[in-house]
Amino acid sequence: MKQHLLLRLEAPLMAFGAVAVDAHGPVDDIPAPSLLTGLIANALGWNRTEAARHQRLQDRLRHAVRRDREGERVPDFQTAELRHDDRGWTTFGAPEGRAGGAGTYAGKHIRRRWYDADAAVTIALRLEPAEEPPMLAEIAAALDRPARPLFLGRKPCLPAGRLVIGFAEADSCAAALAAAPLAENADAAPRTFWPAGEGPAIGARRRLSGRRAWRVNVHAGEEVWWEGPAPTAHAAS
Repeated sequence: MKQHLLLRLEAPLMAFGAVAVDAHGPVDDIPAPSLLTGLIANALGWNRTEAARHQRLQDRLRHAVRRDREGERVPDFQTAELRHDDRGWTTFGAPEGRAGGAGTYAGKHIRRRWYDADAAVTIALRLEPAEEPPMLAEIAAALDRPARPLFLGRKPCLPAGRLVIGFAEADSCAAALAAAPLAENADAAPRTFWPAGEGPAIGARRRLSGRRAWRVNVHAGEEVWWEGPAPTAHAAS
């Protein structure tokens, strides 16, 4: 039996980013491994430039997801008028200037971003090998007392409550998730998602592009996942 950490993600708005195209920022149904890696690294106080550290954590991560409450998917239409002398702070902690000719600033900057409103998502995750730091207990402690403020996908998406809801021992992530309690006001038949090898090969087969090549800061590779009704603890193992 393997130890899993159980998390509950709830917020007025969450954004599990999918593949972005130009100014359109869609969201996926589940948090990708790269999103969870960033969430944990932020809680631990790691620097964004520590690519090897992030990569190793992502490589060790295994997780399954249950959407206890679907909520509502809502769009955010954003406009901004930019000037040549505008400067802004970046995630790297340094101001960023702007370039380009006068025509570059003749029109407004427009983009669309999507969010999940009032959703509740439960996660069972583990790390392999389990004995390598950071271990699950250290991660749980960091999520309870994070080094920096946490957000669920995008910076405006602040958690509505404590993320850690407990631990579970099971043979797979899907089995651990089946033992996790449902969120308050959960849907009658929550959808569950698990990667190949972490539960039964049943339901709808889908591909997830959710792992990041941290050194070059791009997403790379796909994984096979399964989507279906929540497996029982017996079937999930």
